[in-house]
Amino acid sequence: MSANCDELEVSVWRGDRLSGHFEVFHVPAQDSQTILDVVSWIQQNLDATLSYRYACRVGMCGSCAMMVNGVPRWTCRTHVKKVMNGNKLEVAPLRNLPVIKDLATDMDPFFDKWIAAEGLHHPTKTRDEPIETINPDSTMRAEANAGIECINCSVCYSACDTVAGNVDYLGPAALQRAWTLFNDAKDSGQNAILEAVSGAGGCHNCHSQGSCTVFCPNELNPMKAIAELKKATTKSFFKKRV
Repeated sequence: MSANCDELEVSVWRGDRLSGHFEVFHVPAQDSQTILDVVSWIQQNLDATLSYRYACRVGMCGSCAMMVNGVPRWTCRTHVKKVMNGNKLEVAPLRNLPVIKDLATDMDPFFDKWIAAEGLHHPTKTRDEPIETINPDSTMRAEANAGIECINCSVCYSACDTVAGNVDYLGPAALQRAWTLFNDAKDSGQNAILEAVSGAGGCHNCHSQGSCTVFCPNELNPMKAIAELKKATTKSFFKKRV
């Protein structure tokens, strides 16, 4: 540890994924300091050109997610004292996504895979028809409810080693969204969903390592959703063969 315990040594990624590098900044240590506080202090006091993304600052939007000492985290809810190595920190852009600049990543591939997994609502009724009554205690509603708190932060996508090794893999967030809609009584896209998630980049690529579930800030369980999709697609396959 540095002799100056009131100062943090922060290595921050600068540039893009291919030609970037870590730059070291020295930041005053403060009580109840978050990683986002550290990054903001650097941008406001040391280098105004530092690029990063955030919005709500209270763990509601997920846009401030970054790699902190090699782990994907919401930086607004990650306290420095819980993650620092001695008095050192390393902050980098999320893994598995293109880097726009510094700590800001391009989220397009992440959302493109949501669409590819049919992670969009397929309505069963028009706006002119009466609203459908849903039984909140049904098994399918419980399955749907288990995934609706996903806020698209991409932490699970960044944590996934399968995504890192297979650019076509849809990823845990897209597949969890597909499972949520598959169980939604107001969604008519069950067949389209199963078709979308059973292909080359679909649910059967998952190796069940579980990083998506371990690192989800909202304590969701994408690994279980993916396992259920594997079952559903397998059943659908054999039904078609009969």
